[in-house]
Amino acid sequence: MKKSLLLLGISLIALSCNTEATKEDVVNYASSITEAELKEHLYTYASDEFEGRDTGKPGQKKAVEYLKKHYQDLNISPVIEGNYLQNVPLNIVKNPEVSITINGTSFTYFDDYLSPAAAATGNMSVSDVVYVGYGIDDKKYSSYTDIDVKGKVVVFKNGEPKDKAGNNVITGSKEASKWSNGRQEMSAKRDAAKNKGAKAIFFMNDTMFKRYASFYKNRNSNNLSLPAKKDDAPAMYNFLISEKMGKALVKNITKSTKTATVSTKLEMDYKSVVVPQPSENVVAMIKGSEKPDEYIVISSHLDHVGVNEKGEIFNGADDDGSGTVSLLEIAEAFKTAADNGHGPKRSVVFLHVTAEEKGLLGSKYYTDYEPLVPLANTVANLNIDMVGRIDPKREGDRNYIYLIGADKLSTELHELSEAVNKEFMNIELDYTYNDENDPNRFYYRSDHYNFAKNNIPIIFYFNGTHDDYHKASDTPDKINYDLLENRSRLVFHTAWELANRENKIVVDKATE
Repeated sequence: MKKSLLLLGISLIALSCNTEATKEDVVNYASSITEAELKEHLYTYASDEFEGRDTGKPGQKKAVEYLKKHYQDLNISPVIEGNYLQNVPLNIVKNPEVSITINGTSFTYFDDYLSPAAAATGNMSVSDVVYVGYGIDDKKYSSYTDIDVKGKVVVFKNGEPKDKAGNNVITGSKEASKWSNGRQEMSAKRDAAKNKGAKAIFFMNDTMFKRYASFYKNRNSNNLSLPAKKDDAPAMYNFLISEKMGKALVKNITKSTKTATVSTKLEMDYKSVVVPQPSENVVAMIKGSEKPDEYIVISSHLDHVGVNEKGEIFNGADDDGSGTVSLLEIAEAFKTAADNGHGPKRSVVFLHVTAEEKGLLGSKYYTDYEPLVPLANTVANLNIDMVGRIDPKREGDRNYIYLIGADKLSTELHELSEAVNKEFMNIELDYTYNDENDPNRFYYRSDHYNFAKNNIPIIFYFNGTHDDYHKASDTPDKINYDLLENRSRLVFHTAWELANRENKIVVDKATE
């Protein structure tokens, strides 16, 4: 008799596990994300105890342990069997030891040149360099027409060409293109030369050089980087140089934009200085009940910028404490649903990445070096970075969130996001920063980008910047916890729909 009752009980439980969650169920699960719990998490996570969560430092290790314990307490499984931590083998890249002579004259690090990106230890001696003017490679204008720079030393300068009316040739207006827009110019011209096979580049931008030289000299340039992958081509030598050094390489560099091979004797000895600085991503997952080999990844970055020279702690309550605690609460809501027999049909991965502030390195390691679930089976990434404050431009109109990237790769994701918000939350979805011409370039500045570049549809949830951004004043008392609650619930509802709909969203705008 007892055995029969036990079997009946098991069958009833199994039946309940197979029932679909109603709209009321889903709303109830979302309602478990509360101001009070978000606030409790954040006052701990963004406290002085965590020392600003600087990558690889003791405070960041405490943050990692806090996140790990949360998933252990909820009994949400790690993606890596027996381990919630994905080791990220970062390196501290210090100023390299470099000597350079041009036509027998020596030049000096910080006074004449910098090396913004690490390269392998080595040396070089050449008798000529290739001058490519502005160093642009665009459909409307290219400095590389009819010249081969493969294996060569390439020299170029800042700026871009203008027409007779004074408009920029590439934009057709006074507006600068990416080829003369600060840091974007540096990366665009570097990548153009690299794609053409250059062995080394010397970029003359006197204004940028002076600013960077002062900054790096004071900091001793302790940049973090990922190690080179085994199949990576050797890193190109990359130098930002003064006008003085530019003229030594190419005598008429300030006046000419004409591409030419220039007879210049250049000798260089380069020694990289690298110190290991390991860090960790924290990764947990609720396995899908019907489509366990399809994945929704929800992400936030766990790090911030640490402590400054004065001993001020940068708590990073909004950046990205807000996204981190949002993700913790979203995970708990999914686990509550699963415990009630409403586990997601697709697997949901909760990914806390390190070293976002150092160049999106934790997410880059996850996507480019060691994906813990197949990227080909990753349906979407929802990235939460700064969702607890109000952009000063939105004061008095606070029920909003900036959405970036939802329509970049999948029309269906954008439509789904809009429909979910309309049905459950009615938050204003502001697409101001989704504009491809937005000078802030936020689409490229948080961890979702490493998924997007792999043609995985993304949504980036963002409240905009404010006066406390990257300052010691970004503290948990400044957070609008009612907004954090609503925005977190929006992400939960969107993730729920992605995880439980019959068909995965279609990627109809894939890039090459």
